Amino acid sequence: MCPPISDSDQEQLISKLDIFKIHGKDKRGFKILRIVGKKFPGRVLSVQVLKKYLEEKVYPRLARKPFSVLYLHTGVQRSENFLGISALRSVYDSIPVNVKDNLRAVYFLHPGLQARLFLATFGRFFFDGGLYGKLKYVNRVDYLWEHVRRNEVEIPEFVIDHDEDLEYRPMMDYGLESDHPRVYGAPAVDSSALSTYSTRCIS
Repeated sequence: MCPPISDSDQEQLISKLDIFKIHGKDKRGFKILRIVGKKFPGRVLSVQVLKKYLEEKVYPRLARKPFSVLYLHTGVQRSENFLGISALRSVYDSIPVNVKDNLRAVYFLHPGLQARLFLATFGRFFFDGGLYGKLKYVNRVDYLWEHVRRNEVEIPEFVIDHDEDLEYRPMMDYGLESDHPRVYGAPAVDSSALSTYSTRCIS
């Protein structure tokens, strides 16, 4: 079991993993906050540290002008990358009002069946109607370019690989075929970034 790591180490880990990155624009000219779900270290990150990081490093850059979110759900594993529903709600509730008002769209790449069912069932209650109405599912990277300016947003290689798998194994979109060979063959979180903390775990 891994003992808790310090708040400062957690903040450094978030930065090193490059989970949150503001770069590029969508087709409407709004800057983009890219979030890579697979890199999120849910097992070692506390909600308070995450909220503090967002408040200090991310929200100030989104407070003055409209923006969109690009969330890459590719390869996300609940056991590795998910803080929990109550934690997610706590983070959402802590977002400043002006930042929420500036949000124009959430492009949700590779949503998968479970994510769709969760949002269809609880999304309208879990989030306010304004955010839920801005959610746009994007099944393929090629479709993303209908909304986002090509070559302005960096798409990780594992996302491209998964997209290619979907072309040949389309039932993966509906959770009817495992994506284990490609997506889960690699660690959910960059192992090199976590190596600093691995020695604190007792097998």
